[in-house]
Amino acid sequence: ASWTGSHHDLAMQPEEPDTVLGYFSDAVSEDSGVKTHFYRKGDAHFIKTEGPGGRETEYAVAYTFGVEPLQQYLFEFPGGRLQALTVAWDTEAERWYDLYPGERIAPDDPLHWTGRLQTWNTMCAECHSTGLIKGYDAETDTFETTWERLDVGCQACHGPGAEHLEWAQSGEGGSDLGLSVSLHRGALDEQLNACAPCHSRRATLTEDAAHGGRFLDLYAPSRVQADLYHADGQIREEVYVYGSFLQSLMSQRGVACTDCHDAHGLGLHIQGNAVCTQCHTNEPPLERFPTLTAKRYDSEEHHFHAPGSEGASCVNCHMPTKTYMGVDPRRDHSIRIPNPALSVELGTPNACNSCHDEESAQWAADAIERWYGPSDRATSFTERFARATDPEIGSATGLLSLAADPEAPALLRSSSLERLSNFNLYSYDPISDALADPSPLVRASALRAMLGRAPEQLIASAAPLLEDSERGVRVEAARLFAALPVESLPVATREHQAAALEEYLHAQELSTDTPGAHMNLAILRQSQGALEEAVASYRHALELDPYFLPAHFNLASLLNALGRNQEAEAVLRDGVERAPEEGDVHFSLSLLLAEEGRLEEAADSLLIAAKLLPERGRVHYNLGLTLQHLGRRQEAEAALLRALTLERGEPDFLHALTIFYLQAEDWQRAQHHARALSQAIPGSPLAQDLLRRAADGASAAGED
Repeated sequence: ASWTGSHHDLAMQPEEPDTVLGYFSDAVSEDSGVKTHFYRKGDAHFIKTEGPGGRETEYAVAYTFGVEPLQQYLFEFPGGRLQALTVAWDTEAERWYDLYPGERIAPDDPLHWTGRLQTWNTMCAECHSTGLIKGYDAETDTFETTWERLDVGCQACHGPGAEHLEWAQSGEGGSDLGLSVSLHRGALDEQLNACAPCHSRRATLTEDAAHGGRFLDLYAPSRVQADLYHADGQIREEVYVYGSFLQSLMSQRGVACTDCHDAHGLGLHIQGNAVCTQCHTNEPPLERFPTLTAKRYDSEEHHFHAPGSEGASCVNCHMPTKTYMGVDPRRDHSIRIPNPALSVELGTPNACNSCHDEESAQWAADAIERWYGPSDRATSFTERFARATDPEIGSATGLLSLAADPEAPALLRSSSLERLSNFNLYSYDPISDALADPSPLVRASALRAMLGRAPEQLIASAAPLLEDSERGVRVEAARLFAALPVESLPVATREHQAAALEEYLHAQELSTDTPGAHMNLAILRQSQGALEEAVASYRHALELDPYFLPAHFNLASLLNALGRNQEAEAVLRDGVERAPEEGDVHFSLSLLLAEEGRLEEAADSLLIAAKLLPERGRVHYNLGLTLQHLGRRQEAEAALLRALTLERGEPDFLHALTIFYLQAEDWQRAQHHARALSQAIPGSPLAQDLLRRAADGASAAGED
């Protein structure tokens, strides 16, 4: 009964007078010069707004999407598409509002409400309906989407209901309800397998998702990436709980979704702090959680705030919110201890300053130390991850240490391996060890980190994972081995690689309505030497989304390698036109222009890139070299010094400055940078030669 009227029940509904919550009685919403008119014709609901090509068009509401705190509306478009209007109804404030306020989105932008990023079939449908088959045809770019139930019904979580119906009709009673998937309280693995497919950022690996199947056999979840999470793993973008919860000590200890939530109504079992004090009390349930400390946490002695105040709420301190879609606050399920000291050090957010926003992070850190005494939080797994991945103080050693720590959450160990690409590794042994890790998350990420290894090393260490029990691991192994000539593989390995590669291709085929799938196929074909097929796949990705910059970069690079620089330049200039504020596309264009000897044009692009990417040392380095070749030595020196300031000890930058000062016969500065280069690359013959030349120049000039 609690399911009736829940968010699952009302996830999507046909347009009817009692399902549409928004005000359609001749209302107008305007943002960034675009007006949307809401009105009715009898019982039917209509809008008139900017459509494809910028033309004002009338549309009839087909479905409602969601129920509170906002409701969106879906409209039928050619090709079987349903499009989600980006002007939504705020059910609490009872107002229309734009999901992208103040942002003028062009009609040809995929983010426009008529664009691909607002297509229900691609972006939303799988998790808002039951038994959904997307039915996308890549050749015609059309959908024939079907579903068993429009909303999220019983079978979405429990599987086929025939046996349950037989049980109900038998009148036998008992605890066996005839459910294919029984989500009894405290069953963490079973609940994650049921809930994570929708409550996570992930890619689908197969449409044959058996109910109750292992999540990591059916999906590939996102890791703790810089574009999704803050440095310490706190939520940045909308990540839908799973990736946060896996970082928590709660999940490590076996706490499951239904320990707090009603699986049917979706609300909490108990309101307020009582949901936490089920366990965190002076009489904890030690039979289930033996490591719990007996303590009265819901007290002023613990939280130092007035009872009943916002600061006395457990979740406000340990699960702070971030608001998405303008009005929808979501709680961070990493369930962590606030650490404003880390905010002081690395700029991460903290719960204290989310309330006390008029105060500094140092003020909050001082209060924490005053209340609880000095505490070495540096040993916390999330803090270790934050420091290891920090651009200034991060290190491969820190990442490898965390990846190898069996006590650390598997998601953080996995994410640590994936961040290793930012560092030069002297040994791959720790990664090889991770290939045998008990966690499939870690095994899959270890495979990604093995990219570039010698073929014989891959065959010896990674080939067994082509037969891994989890599909998410097998497809990563298939990607890794795809670049190797088939004849170089042992016969048995060839068979396993062929089977795993088919699984990988199937996973991409499920998402060919997205540019990312075509890019993945292009990368695969490129690694196999099928270069024209790769070019075609990159172009297909850009046909689907002309703003998809990763495809611009990869396609331009491939065309450049094929000697087709005119085409490569056209691809990059299209990227510049579509995303003029993205420094990387200007930088890529500058490198191509410099390669062709068009240094004045290259310098112009580099100056823009340096302005847009002021903290990117490599951009300033390339700018300095280009300006040096153009004879603009004062500007070149400033750019090279800026690069070195950003990345102290970088050998390329030290080498460039040494050469610069040797050419200027500035022997003292040349010696200074040559010595630093020798320290950065001990024993380097090049560094020693440059140091000798600088010393000889100084001697000849009488500057000894």
